[in-house]
Amino acid sequence: MKYTQLGRTGLKVSRLVLGTMNFGPQTDEADSHAIMDAALDAGINFFDTANVYGWGENKGRTEEIIGNWFAKSPDHRDKTVLATKVYGNMAADGDAWPNHDKLSAVNIRRAVDASLKRLQTDYIDVYQFHHIDRATPFEEIWQAIDTLIQQGKILYVGSSNFPGYKIAQANEIAARRGGTIGLVSEQCLYNLAERRAEMEVIPAAQEYGLGVIPWSPLHGGLLGGVIKKEISGGRRASGRAADTLANPASRAQIQAYEDLLDKHGIEPGEAALAWLLTRPGVTGPIVGPRTAEQLESALRAVELELSEEVLTSLDEIFPGPGPSPEAFAW
Repeated sequence: MKYTQLGRTGLKVSRLVLGTMNFGPQTDEADSHAIMDAALDAGINFFDTANVYGWGENKGRTEEIIGNWFAKSPDHRDKTVLATKVYGNMAADGDAWPNHDKLSAVNIRRAVDASLKRLQTDYIDVYQFHHIDRATPFEEIWQAIDTLIQQGKILYVGSSNFPGYKIAQANEIAARRGGTIGLVSEQCLYNLAERRAEMEVIPAAQEYGLGVIPWSPLHGGLLGGVIKKEISGGRRASGRAADTLANPASRAQIQAYEDLLDKHGIEPGEAALAWLLTRPGVTGPIVGPRTAEQLESALRAVELELSEEVLTSLDEIFPGPGPSPEAFAW
């Protein structure tokens, strides 16, 4: 496994991040523990989750599965850089009681204590804001975070799904207040088929020293050889991938992508991950395996070196938006 610093911090993390969103809803506890064992054995030390994972009446279940894995061995927690998130409504019926969601100081305090209990640990390495909260000023948010850092409950803070201007606003206010170092990472939707983050989000993250952690690196399976699997009678596309393939122009684009990689003898899913590892500012993509086999495929991407010919061809198939403001101005 290869490692890098998380943004401007001294924290060393693996260049693949183990995403745990499937733990509980799609992967049972025993298999989830086996995947975490395999990930740690392979050198992946950065695990990502969120308080709402498990979904519906099972919100929090994913954190519980991770907590039970930590309880199996002190070595597990000691070797893991643990990231979780706060923002979502934790009510099983979806109807949150006032102050039981988002980023008010009272909810941050409540949410972190609940996550620590489920995770069976006394601290969280990277506590992430799952979304912007338009109603809560950053002065209040940072005051709550400073308290949690002083209490030893969290070490670093990251954002997720933040626009560029909110990354700037958050860190400028943190700098004016002193104390906290501000955001150190941004978890955003970023992959070959969805490159809008290159316009504002990634430049802002680089300017302020945040490590970029792409989620959905295969764009809902679209970049994982979906057409080839469809033809061979494998798992059919669903969700975002199926919606995209319904458009003839988009389907032709994905076909060109698969044809290119087939020509070079490269697996599509591994290429999509390897491409992200070449992108400026990217710490590592989140991989969310449902099975041990999917984890093995992701691990191969770390060693995959894409040639300049392949990288140029990928840019031709999936052109980025270009730098801001030139992408939308003269």
